[in-house]
Amino acid sequence: MVLTQNSLKNRVAVAVAVLLVAIFGYISLTKLPIQLAPNVERPAIGISTSWRGAAPQEIESEILEPQEKVFQGLPGLTQLASSASPGGASITLEFAADIDMQRALVEVINRLNQVPAYPVDATEPTVNLGAKRFGGNPIAWFSFKPLAGNKKDIATYQDFINDNVVPRIEQISGVTKVSAFGGRPYELRINFDPFKAATLGLDLTTFSNLNGAFRNVSAGTKDVGKRKYTIRYEGKYNPKDLADMILQWRDGNPIYLRDVADIQMQMSDVAGSITQSGKAALVMNVIPESGVNVLQVMEKLKATIAELKTGLLKDNGLSVEQLYDETVYTKSSISMVKNNLLLGMFLAVIVLWFFLKRAIPALIVALAIPICLLASFIAMKILGRSLNIISLAGLAFATGMVLDAAIVVLENIIRQREKGLKATAASLIGTTQVWAALLASTATTVAIFLPIIFLKDESGQLFADLAVTISVSIIVSLLVAVTVLPAAASRWIKEDKFDDAHYHWWQAVANFIGKITNSKGKQITWILLLTVVPMFIAYTIIPPADYLPAGKRPQSFGFLLPQPGLSVKSAKEDLVEVIKKRMQPFIDGTRTPKVKNYFLGLFGQGAFLGVRAENIDEVDKLLKIINSEVLSNLPDTFGFARRASIFRGIGGARQINVDLQGGDYEKLLNVGKAAFGKISQLIPNA
Repeated sequence: MVLTQNSLKNRVAVAVAVLLVAIFGYISLTKLPIQLAPNVERPAIGISTSWRGAAPQEIESEILEPQEKVFQGLPGLTQLASSASPGGASITLEFAADIDMQRALVEVINRLNQVPAYPVDATEPTVNLGAKRFGGNPIAWFSFKPLAGNKKDIATYQDFINDNVVPRIEQISGVTKVSAFGGRPYELRINFDPFKAATLGLDLTTFSNLNGAFRNVSAGTKDVGKRKYTIRYEGKYNPKDLADMILQWRDGNPIYLRDVADIQMQMSDVAGSITQSGKAALVMNVIPESGVNVLQVMEKLKATIAELKTGLLKDNGLSVEQLYDETVYTKSSISMVKNNLLLGMFLAVIVLWFFLKRAIPALIVALAIPICLLASFIAMKILGRSLNIISLAGLAFATGMVLDAAIVVLENIIRQREKGLKATAASLIGTTQVWAALLASTATTVAIFLPIIFLKDESGQLFADLAVTISVSIIVSLLVAVTVLPAAASRWIKEDKFDDAHYHWWQAVANFIGKITNSKGKQITWILLLTVVPMFIAYTIIPPADYLPAGKRPQSFGFLLPQPGLSVKSAKEDLVEVIKKRMQPFIDGTRTPKVKNYFLGLFGQGAFLGVRAENIDEVDKLLKIINSEVLSNLPDTFGFARRASIFRGIGGARQINVDLQGGDYEKLLNVGKAAFGKISQLIPNA
């Protein structure tokens, strides 16, 4: 074989090549972004439209239905899901995996322009490309509460957090979005007095036209002498001067806005609330950019929060606490896989030593492991992959597989040495005799994993890292077996006699097999036994099928769905206060399992409960208590909780969606409740 011949003639070049792989592999490893799992995106486009103060029924008829109509027949569209809530509408368009999303985005925008008209006070729809199923989740949640002695309502700090804290966090390299919730931002309110307006003879059209008047308008240019002037009408008012706005002139006297209206900067209406471990709070989440090292981002984030905590926040009477840190689980998961990887490498060397009984041959074979893994890191860096539990799992799988070719080549080289051939000749002939079989074996293995890289759907994105690491490792293992190993064997294996310390065991096994298969009847019997029995055992002990494991996070997430139309005030009294009372013993430690912290968010037509256990081993016990005690028997409210999954949104939650369609919402609601009860009976613990 030419490749082996050149390797034997140029051992120094082979050594240099191995050294370069080691250097660049290590550099690539240090540059790889570290994440919990790969980024998984679905080909989707999101559309949102706001119409403040509108009811869901009006939003559906005036906004969603016209938009849905223009999207009919959209090329490549696989699913359209729309939602109407008080004050806003959203549509998610999902497309086939092979669709060009840039062209789809242009087509969606063009079709949105075909919508005849929107309500006067509705905003123009915003269009966002992409909908991440994983990789776009927050890596951190923080809560803000008043310091001791600060009597101000925490809800009044919403604008302060948005104007001072959020921009500081967004400046961190690797952070793409920061959002704060739970407060009440200030807004300009103009409350008209209808009696004063009627007295002055002003009708409603006068006030409805004000919205269009609050803007600057260009009026072109005018030449005056040697100069050209730009003319514009300044209609945009400063909120402080808005009271002096002239509505009309009557008999030469102006009618000001302050004459018929009260103008104030007030907090917005209460739309929800955030409770953190029983106390009102503001919360903030941080979402990283795609493909960044989340461990480095978290270090910078914690440093910035520590600076704000002792400076800006303390000066304004606020404290901050980190509620959730995804990197804790990321570090533990990656550490566990790394330890298993190192343990696998160690055990592989021990097994080699047990059978070869010589240090040098065992180390030569074991040399294939680091070379293949380092080469995989180079390939991952070139292909823009990340270091996560999927890619590390692929490396762990490859650890044992990369030794196969090296063992076969080394054994054949030793066999040639026992025949009396010199070291170089034995290495050349021993490798040449088996390389074709190794090539076929490598090709069949790679053919299984490599096509995954080219899949564009969710499973392809999720397991591409696994396919890359295994495929590259197996291919490199073949190259190592036909180049590095013969060169090393010809240099360091000098013996020509190799006594097998386990020969008597192999001979005993061979004699036993020959004895139990010395007739045609026995042979047929063993063929049936070795075929049927393993299949039967595999069938009886096969584990439950699942897409992805849920993992063991220390958090539980609960969801509450109250009766439609429930006011915020009633929700606070009937839900928030009740749950706070039920959770307090677990926070105080008077009941077990002890809860480290929890936060309860009330927004729109639902509520969200996040609970973190003090002891990760007691999460399942706590989950049962949350479902049976904390979220049960709430008035006109359905609630459930489940353990947080490491693969949020991509099957790790083991969920099945049942979509009900119809023209009557009340009937759909009744059918949904009946279906829920029936499914709960048919699927226990669901």
